[in-house]
Amino acid sequence: MNATITDKEFEQFKSLIYEQVGITLDAPKKTLLTQRLGKRLRDLELSSYQAYYDRVTGKGGGEELTQLVDLISTNKTDFFREPVHFDFLREEVLPHVEATRTLRIWSSASSSGEEPYTIAMTLNDAIRDRSQWDIKILASDISTRILAKAASGVYDDERVMQLPQDVVRRHFLRGKGEQAGKLKVRKHLSELIAFRRVNLMAPAFPIKTPLDVIFCRNVMIYFDRPTQETLVGKFYRYLRPGGYLFIGHSESLQWVEHQFDYIKPTIYQKPFD
Repeated sequence: MNATITDKEFEQFKSLIYEQVGITLDAPKKTLLTQRLGKRLRDLELSSYQAYYDRVTGKGGGEELTQLVDLISTNKTDFFREPVHFDFLREEVLPHVEATRTLRIWSSASSSGEEPYTIAMTLNDAIRDRSQWDIKILASDISTRILAKAASGVYDDERVMQLPQDVVRRHFLRGKGEQAGKLKVRKHLSELIAFRRVNLMAPAFPIKTPLDVIFCRNVMIYFDRPTQETLVGKFYRYLRPGGYLFIGHSESLQWVEHQFDYIKPTIYQKPFD
């Protein structure tokens, strides 16, 4: 089966994906969409993209819609990616919450887990007696497939090759036998993190306590300006006064209406009351 996607079908998927997860697919992404959905069509023995669209949007299509979102999600990440944020977390955020020793952080596009585990490593290494602290990290993503991988905490050796060996020894267990060549994050990291599927386009998020920091890095580049403004407004509501929003190095709020104070490139703060 070598179906080709028509312009009409592409527009249908484009509208559906924008409605569900806020991602804008411009015309050059047509080939990418075809590549990512083609295998799914073959697995389901469907003869056209229209047939797949009808299945996704038809009665009982919710599970297949989740599969579709998994397929079009981009999950590029690394441990300690964009290190300025982890330096800021250690040097600026921690001293300001030391009085309460309570910290709430949301990794809102956690992908395969490198970001939330890096947050946990940063906090673990910076805090002298973690037992005296109340720390919770929410790690979320739209993709259930990648969330399951993140929650497992298992990585190939090559994923940690750029990390100092003392960091690897402190925070990872090396696999033996059938697990040789793999590492698993240690319990002192995983116990800080709760993994949960969250759609950033949802009207409300499953968060009850005001947050100190939200990481949303290299996500908004896939959204149009109205979607960016809506999302940034929701982040603002979920942060405590003085809380921080970290965005990606290729992103800026310069052209987005918002209420945050600019701190430095990619770091914004909700003003104190």
